[in-house]
Amino acid sequence: MVTGIKRRTFYKLEESRWVFELIFCVAVYFILLNMFSGSSETRMIDHIYTSIFLGTLIMAGTVNSWVIRKRFLAPGRFWIFLVLSLINILIWTLFNQLLFERLIDFILPGYYFISYYDYGDLFKFFLVYVTLITLLDLSWEWFQLQETRHRLVVVEKEKINAELKALTNQVNPHFLFNSLTVLYSLALQKSSETAGAIIKLSDILRYVIYESGRGEVPLGSEIALIRNYIDLQRFRIAGDAAVNLTTDVDDENIPVISMLFLPLVENSFKHGIKGDVTHTFVDIDLRTAGGSIFFTIRNNRGPGVPTDGSTGGIGLKNIRERLRLCYPDRHSLSVSENAKEFMVKLKIDVL
Repeated sequence: MVTGIKRRTFYKLEESRWVFELIFCVAVYFILLNMFSGSSETRMIDHIYTSIFLGTLIMAGTVNSWVIRKRFLAPGRFWIFLVLSLINILIWTLFNQLLFERLIDFILPGYYFISYYDYGDLFKFFLVYVTLITLLDLSWEWFQLQETRHRLVVVEKEKINAELKALTNQVNPHFLFNSLTVLYSLALQKSSETAGAIIKLSDILRYVIYESGRGEVPLGSEIALIRNYIDLQRFRIAGDAAVNLTTDVDDENIPVISMLFLPLVENSFKHGIKGDVTHTFVDIDLRTAGGSIFFTIRNNRGPGVPTDGSTGGIGLKNIRERLRLCYPDRHSLSVSENAKEFMVKLKIDVL
């Protein structure tokens, strides 16, 4: 897709350049015509002379732009470009003088053209024209390059947004499945807390539906989401389970990608707190300092949970991909585990 855009942009650039150079040549033509006519009234011979003179200028400019500049105007080769450009100008200046002094009589007999200027003055004409056309070409290419880069950035951003949307859609069903499991357990027990759990779930779903698609949300909204999720999970965990959320945030309006921390919290409840395990815990610490967000989560290991790093499931894989897309070179994610506990540390540089 990106290659196709580059190709289309190249063709449009070349078409625009031809139009641009045509306008420039027309402007030069009328300037030269005014100089060569010598009066307010221009004759056919003045148009012919100007056209031939401009033709030699265009040839010098074309050789310089399409041959010398393209091959030699590069880092470390500027002096080669400069010397070859001067040689090119000298050659075409000499050709122009010979053309009007000797060769033109064989091409257009009866007009008796002569060169109006000596070699030094002709050299100035060619030097100015070649310099201007080179500068204009470089300026035009620079603007076109900026436009191309902008288009590529837009395409890349659209690609990243599409990938993020796919990853977010992956999180939502996973979260919804776990939450419905809580309601199912309460319903089987005919618990009086079912209505409260449904209210908590509705608050969370409202966030997921209306906020997760926005890309970035205030950090405070993510903290509120975590609190609601913890409150929902308390309906199913044992009373002796220790769940702690500590926050120390200076500015809750710091933008972060939505649903960033929830998959890690889900994993901690899924693999740590289980109904038949005593002394279970989940410790969550979220703070900001020095333009960075620090998020740490710890949980006990349930029985039968492997210690080979495979407990991350969808959550960790999803988090890694979203961090790679949204915070390249601006984050660190570390996972440590042993036979008793599992811990994830996440740092994001947001400022």
